[in-house]
Amino acid sequence: MLSYVITAPAQPSLAVAGLESRFPIRRVFCVGRNYGAHAREMGSDPSREPPFFFTKPADAVVPASGAVPYPPATQDLHHEVELVVALGAGGVDIAPDDAMALVWGYGVGLDLTRRDLQAVAKDAGRPWDMAKGFDASAPCSPLIPASTLGHPQDARIWLEVNGTLRQEGNLNEMIWPIADVISHLSRLVRLEAGDLIYTGTPAGVAALKPGDQVRGGVEGVTEFALSIS
Repeated sequence: MLSYVITAPAQPSLAVAGLESRFPIRRVFCVGRNYGAHAREMGSDPSREPPFFFTKPADAVVPASGAVPYPPATQDLHHEVELVVALGAGGVDIAPDDAMALVWGYGVGLDLTRRDLQAVAKDAGRPWDMAKGFDASAPCSPLIPASTLGHPQDARIWLEVNGTLRQEGNLNEMIWPIADVISHLSRLVRLEAGDLIYTGTPAGVAALKPGDQVRGGVEGVTEFALSIS
């Protein structure tokens, strides 16, 4: 039996809708600029860009409910609503035709971004880690098993702040659909059961402030509601 010189950290996990058992989180991958309109609002040409990825710590995933803290060191915290894919199996060099068999379930989450820190990092040619991977930067709803949900492909994705619609799109607007995202990512790293993939956000990203009430969802999948504290 293994022993450790300090107390081992808790295993990050997500709730599963309707179950007491939880989904253990191994790694968290995020797809950048995977909707054409969002790519354009961020100054990119979606017709020319292959998928690119960044990561967040597994323990940055928190429930997309209750109060989510406004992080330190920023004056420009942005919301990005995303369909979240949870993998039940993995591999390398996965073909797109085989990718969907690896999906265990789905949720809806937020890729919270300290946009001012990201801008500084971009201008200086530095990594984005502290803009994307801070504490509680990846709120997510409870997961819905694909065995009961199926695989959403044509569904409205949306986000409201204080009752005003900010983001709206459709999953069919993804530049790289889920199967392609999994396939591309598996050429870069070995995917495993427990991995989460945040699949990109539609246009309309904007700033949040303490006290904001945030609601979002994907039709036919699930919704979430939280406040920024």
